[in-house]
Amino acid sequence: MELVELVTEYLEGALDERDRSRFEVHVAGCDFCGAYVEQMRITVRLAGHIEPDELDPEVERGLLDAFRAWKAGGA
Repeated sequence: MELVELVTEYLEGALDERDRSRFEVHVAGCDFCGAYVEQMRITVRLAGHIEPDELDPEVERGLLDAFRAWKAGGA
Protein backbone atom coordinates (compact mmCIF):
# COMPACT_ATOMS: atom_id res chain seq x y z
CA MET A 1 0.00 0.00 0.00
CA GLU A 2 1.33 3.42 -0.90
CA LEU A 3 1.74 6.13 1.74
CA VAL A 4 -1.01 8.34 0.36
CA GLU A 5 -3.46 5.43 0.35
CA LEU A 6 -2.48 4.43 3.87
CA VAL A 7 -2.89 7.94 5.25
CA THR A 8 -6.18 8.39 3.40
CA GLU A 9 -7.56 5.14 4.79
CA TYR A 10 -6.36 6.14 8.26
CA LEU A 11 -8.04 9.54 8.12
CA GLU A 12 -11.24 8.01 6.75
CA GLY A 13 -11.29 5.42 9.54
CA ALA A 14 -11.03 2.58 7.03
CA LEU A 15 -8.06 0.74 8.58
CA ASP A 16 -8.73 -2.30 10.70
CA GLU A 17 -7.81 -2.02 14.38
CA ARG A 18 -4.44 -3.76 13.99
CA ASP A 19 -3.27 -1.58 11.09
CA ARG A 20 -4.60 1.58 12.73
CA SER A 21 -2.68 0.80 15.92
CA ARG A 22 0.53 0.03 14.01
CA PHE A 23 0.13 3.24 12.01
CA GLU A 24 -0.45 5.37 15.11
CA VAL A 25 2.59 3.89 16.86
CA HIS A 26 4.74 4.66 13.84
CA VAL A 27 3.41 8.20 13.39
CA ALA A 28 3.93 8.96 17.08
CA GLY A 29 7.64 8.21 16.70
CA CYS A 30 8.26 9.57 13.20
CA ASP A 31 8.37 13.35 12.81
CA PHE A 32 8.16 13.15 9.01
CA CYS A 33 5.07 10.95 8.94
CA GLY A 34 3.47 12.93 11.76
CA ALA A 35 3.94 16.14 9.79
CA TYR A 36 2.52 14.53 6.64
CA VAL A 37 -0.58 13.25 8.45
CA GLU A 38 -1.14 16.69 9.97
CA GLN A 39 -0.80 18.33 6.54
CA MET A 40 -3.37 15.90 5.16
CA ARG A 41 -5.75 16.65 8.05
CA ILE A 42 -5.46 20.37 7.34
CA THR A 43 -6.01 19.81 3.61
CA VAL A 44 -9.14 17.75 4.22
CA ARG A 45 -10.48 20.32 6.68
CA LEU A 46 -9.86 23.24 4.31
CA ALA A 47 -11.11 21.48 1.19
CA GLY A 48 -14.23 20.20 2.84
CA HIS A 49 -16.10 17.25 1.46
CA ILE A 50 -17.44 16.88 -2.07
CA GLU A 51 -20.11 14.30 -2.81
CA PRO A 52 -19.56 12.42 -6.09
CA ASP A 53 -22.75 13.82 -7.61
CA GLU A 54 -21.59 17.38 -6.80
CA LEU A 55 -18.45 17.07 -8.93
CA ASP A 56 -18.68 18.23 -12.52
CA PRO A 57 -18.11 15.17 -14.78
CA GLU A 58 -15.45 17.03 -16.79
CA VAL A 59 -13.55 17.91 -13.62
CA GLU A 60 -13.85 14.33 -12.39
CA ARG A 61 -12.43 12.98 -15.67
CA GLY A 62 -9.56 15.48 -15.49
CA LEU A 63 -8.71 14.52 -11.93
CA LEU A 64 -8.85 10.81 -12.71
CA ASP A 65 -6.70 11.25 -15.83
CA ALA A 66 -4.14 13.27 -13.85
CA PHE A 67 -4.04 10.65 -11.09
CA ARG A 68 -3.66 7.79 -13.56
CA ALA A 69 -0.83 9.60 -15.37
CA TRP A 70 0.91 10.30 -12.08
CA LYS A 71 0.50 6.72 -10.91
CA ALA A 72 1.90 5.44 -14.23
CA GLY A 73 4.99 7.60 -13.72
CA GLY A 74 4.01 10.42 -16.04
CA ALA A 75 3.55 14.09 -15.34
